Amino acid sequence: MTDNNTIKFTVPSDDKENMRRILRDVFDALNEKGYNPINQIVGYLLTEDPTYITNYNAARSKICKLDRDELLQELVKCYLFDRA
Repeated sequence: MTDNNTIKFTVPSDDKENMRRILRDVFDALNEKGYNPINQIVGYLLTEDPTYITNYNAARSKICKLDRDELLQELVKCYLFDRA
């Protein structure tokens, strides 16, 4: 039997700041190594393959600590509502 009710999904605000910090660290590490950080992060988010992320400055281990669903939720929300 299938439940037809929609489940509400929320991310605690302290997790949001942690996600932002980790994503910025990963972005910076990829940029410093000469990669296109946006393309590499999108590749990781689409596939969950950590090899898209460099090991430099522990970026790979940092991003693997994040829940991809929560990160994607925040990215979509920022894109839709926080843009100028």
